[in-house]
Amino acid sequence: MSDSAGFSTRAIHAGQDPDPATGAVIPPIYATSTFAQDGVGGIRGGYEYSRSANPTRAALEECMAALEGGSRGFAFASGLAAEDTLLRTIASPGSHLVIPNDAYGGTFRLFARVHQRWGIEATTAHLTDLETVEAAVRPGRTTAVWVETPTNPLLNVVDIAGVAEIAHAAGALVIVDNTFASPYLQQPLALGADIVVHSTTKYCGGHSDVIGGALVVDDDELAEQLRFHQNAIGGVASPFDSWLVLRGLKTLAVRMERHSDNAEQVAAFLDGHPKVSQTLYPGLPSHPGFELAKRQMRRFGGMVTFRVAAGEQAALDVCARTKLFILGESLGGVESLIEHPGRMTHASVVGTELEVSPDLIRLSVGIEDVEDLIADLDHALA
Repeated sequence: MSDSAGFSTRAIHAGQDPDPATGAVIPPIYATSTFAQDGVGGIRGGYEYSRSANPTRAALEECMAALEGGSRGFAFASGLAAEDTLLRTIASPGSHLVIPNDAYGGTFRLFARVHQRWGIEATTAHLTDLETVEAAVRPGRTTAVWVETPTNPLLNVVDIAGVAEIAHAAGALVIVDNTFASPYLQQPLALGADIVVHSTTKYCGGHSDVIGGALVVDDDELAEQLRFHQNAIGGVASPFDSWLVLRGLKTLAVRMERHSDNAEQVAAFLDGHPKVSQTLYPGLPSHPGFELAKRQMRRFGGMVTFRVAAGEQAALDVCARTKLFILGESLGGVESLIEHPGRMTHASVVGTELEVSPDLIRLSVGIEDVEDLIADLDHALA
């Protein structure tokens, strides 16, 4: 396949040649723990034990790398397993990282309650302000700047190229959590990032039926370090989970277009609703990151956040009244979800500087008929 092949062509074909033994056009699920060897040390095709390497997982890793424009991909059992392995690879006692002051709650918990105990320091900063980023970075000491864009749940947009220029000048890596945008909408490596992180549970899988994570890099030395730690720590994606994410990637482009179409209309509806005090969506011209998102992203994505004018209880009531928007955590599936971040996905940051407003609601806008979604929200807000 040509390196210049389009996104959907890569999503369907990268790492997924027909099976040489049977001609199967979909990669098989290699549900095996071990592989026969041709004599001691005679490993066939690089496979000896499925923690170290598995053909189904290898297909997913090659496809993820192709979609992100990287040279190597690594698949994990969850997004947090990917993040934990990454931190154990690049950081050690005494390391310093800069993280968003509106980071995903699970990421913040991993830093604050797990890795901090081992001497890894994390400074929070408002990453949309490059001067603040520059002030937070410690030249010669900061290991990495950790970026989410758009952020979860406030949907702030961070200038990846601007952050990369500052971080690299200080000798630091740039890590971008690309989960909300997906590889289809945003290409962090092309903008100067060193490492891309995904919860493949979300848009990459796309059907709310798998838990997974991934890392993608475009540096051979860093890739070898990650490969060692992936094997040594062992939090790898199973063959079946790898197969499910591969299946999801095949339709990622068409799904993201529909997610974006629907979210743009839902955001416009909420933005004009009298019971909504604020609508946060990068595709609204009123959003402070609108112009940057236009430059940095292909579309604006499927996530919409809004604040209910009457406060927390009214927000909880809205969450309870929707019918099509299912009350649940996670995001990025074909079905629409609604949640209250303060009490659900971001409960782990209550009492910290990352605590979110109690009147905030987060929507993962699915691919249903948008007229039905708007009617559902209109009823819930009435």
